[in-house]
Amino acid sequence: METLYHGIIIFLTGYLLIRVTGKKAVSQMGSFDLLYIFVLTNIISSPVEVESVSKALTYAVIIAILYKIFIRLSLHNKLRWVLYERPTVLIRNGDIDRKGLKKVRMPINELLSRLRVKGYADTQYIAMATMEETGIISVIPKSEYRPIQPNDLNLKIKKEYLPIPLIMDGQIIYHNLKYLRLEQKWLINEVEKAGKSVEDIMLATFLENGTLFIDDNEIKSHKNDPYYYTPGKDNK
Repeated sequence: METLYHGIIIFLTGYLLIRVTGKKAVSQMGSFDLLYIFVLTNIISSPVEVESVSKALTYAVIIAILYKIFIRLSLHNKLRWVLYERPTVLIRNGDIDRKGLKKVRMPINELLSRLRVKGYADTQYIAMATMEETGIISVIPKSEYRPIQPNDLNLKIKKEYLPIPLIMDGQIIYHNLKYLRLEQKWLINEVEKAGKSVEDIMLATFLENGTLFIDDNEIKSHKNDPYYYTPGKDNK
């Protein structure tokens, strides 16, 4: 029973500390973010081996406070460039920067692979590619090769509408109903009109035109349509 109690305390403490220190610590992590998560996980897991829950949790809280202080300091312009590593240029104006590749210890074939993932097959079309502090490669194409934007053609585009989920995994999202000032009775009627039940619906969203889009759990038969092919031996 004591082991279970300790396990719950350690788990909840770790969860709360990560929540308190913010989303940045669990997003695309920089070097210090990675260090923080690594140290924190080792500290909160140590009581499982040495049975020193209070001491380990105290250390965990201290580490979390230090991390918060570091993040605050990084908001100041003068300290930001000291605390965080600068981006490394890998391609400039279509030319591969060998010094940049050497600095980040990346072979050319890996660079080309990462560029293909981002949709760039030819380096000569790239104005600048840099490796950010988080390890992600950001790419800016040359102006003549960038995708055409509506503004380039003087087109007026209506504001983007985000479909609002009202049912997810068979459960009604009541706070979204309240936000839209809709009643549960209206939602149930719409679901029944479609011949469905709430429990069978994977996702139902409120659309811009005021209608309800329903995605149920049923998989439509594709009858060997080549467009539905998936690799492997499970195709029938």
